[in-house]
Amino acid sequence: MFSQTVEYALRAVVFLAHRSPNPGICEDIALGTKVPRPYMAKVLQGLVKAKILHSQRGLGGGVTLNIEPANLTLLQVVNAVDPIKRITRCPLDLASHGVKLCPLHRRVDSALASIEQAFGSTTLAEILSETGGSIPLCDFSPKRFTLNQVTAVPPERKKGRQSFPNSGKD
Repeated sequence: MFSQTVEYALRAVVFLAHRSPNPGICEDIALGTKVPRPYMAKVLQGLVKAKILHSQRGLGGGVTLNIEPANLTLLQVVNAVDPIKRITRCPLDLASHGVKLCPLHRRVDSALASIEQAFGSTTLAEILSETGGSIPLCDFSPKRFTLNQVTAVPPERKKGRQSFPNSGKD
């Protein structure tokens, strides 16, 4: 129901909240949330643009939450990257329906309203404080990853060669 971008944005804010107040860099966040780095970079840009995250360049920089977890709702995160689109008029553009939704689309819009309400009334702090034996969304250590974990280069790439499986060429 939700886009991959929404899932990744939620993972990113949970990751950053766990390491707060320390900033996170894109490579660490991508590694810790199991998201491809280029995709995570795009997600982080959207969250910075929406002022959910703060970005600081340079030594000791990275991204941090710009909003306290107690004040950040899941709906704010969702709407920052892929807003929920409510149905306000007939999606089929049937003149006879206009703004009066048919039973199907009225129920779909009602479900979307329920999601908005649930996410709008749930803060990041609530998610982080729930107990249940597992860390929300991602399993990681709150400490910074080692440089080797982030920048590991396969041996074949270090020598300036790339091997392709089943290509017949080495």
